[in-house]
Amino acid sequence: MSAITSLTPTTLRQLGERFGIEYPGLGGHAQQPLALGSVSDVPLPPALHMTLSDLDVRRGYVSRSTQSVPWFVCVVLEGHIRVQQAPTPLTLRPGQALCAHFTAKAPLVVEQPAQARLRTLNVAVLATAPYALPDPTGPHLGTWDVPTTLFDQLTPLACQPLGDWRRALHWQGLLLQLLASGLPEAVSSPTAPPADLPQRDRERLAKLHERLRTDPMADYSLAALAVEVAMSPSSLRQKFRALYGYSIFDYLRHCRLQLAYAALTQGMSVQQAAHACGYRHASNFTTAFRRTFGVSPQQVRRIVRH
Repeated sequence: MSAITSLTPTTLRQLGERFGIEYPGLGGHAQQPLALGSVSDVPLPPALHMTLSDLDVRRGYVSRSTQSVPWFVCVVLEGHIRVQQAPTPLTLRPGQALCAHFTAKAPLVVEQPAQARLRTLNVAVLATAPYALPDPTGPHLGTWDVPTTLFDQLTPLACQPLGDWRRALHWQGLLLQLLASGLPEAVSSPTAPPADLPQRDRERLAKLHERLRTDPMADYSLAALAVEVAMSPSSLRQKFRALYGYSIFDYLRHCRLQLAYAALTQGMSVQQAAHACGYRHASNFTTAFRRTFGVSPQQVRRIVRH
């Protein structure tokens, strides 16, 4: 568990490099605090990463997230934020939450306005397989009111230190309840598929997407996949990105890293997990893993051992 007590332009840029977040419009002195308080990261096995934030926001700032995990959930415990993935921004207040899947083409934009106290609980689902959760099929942003009984448990617990394994289990149980109440029943993109993409192509691409998800370790080439879906390689590349918001091989890499995450939680070494998902060098694997999940493979193994 790590904690930050002051958010400055420099701190935010460092966080942005780690989690794939941009902070547009940061001005002023690099070390001048935008917010004071605490931001604590808490990895919870298997495949959950929680961030608790309790801030006095001195100067409002905006984040733009493009590097997505399967699902991201944010609960406002105190204060308010404004979120946007489509033309209309939404304001979330205490007791409200968002569930999102975002991409480089459909980023999640969050504004943290200046306010005396802003408390939020963020949950990143790093891999869907351990909980048999649905996989997103495209960008998604949904909001909902957290059930009162659940919110009344989250609020006081967020003020307490993580403590021992019992509290970690308590958190894990509450977060699973949160996901159960907030993940969409029918997972679909809030934006329409490209108008010029024929239905037959969409169906072929959907089958390909599912095949990559269920069998990511097969030996794929763009040319062979293009033959499979009866498209040229350039057409397949363009249409897949247009429909899903990411490239074929970005998606394939993410699916393979999810397998590696699961392998680490089952006791594999970092080197073994790297080889299992196709990396020859553990250093390259560690870089890709941290960029995707926000934690290192070594951190995941430490959590499992404890």
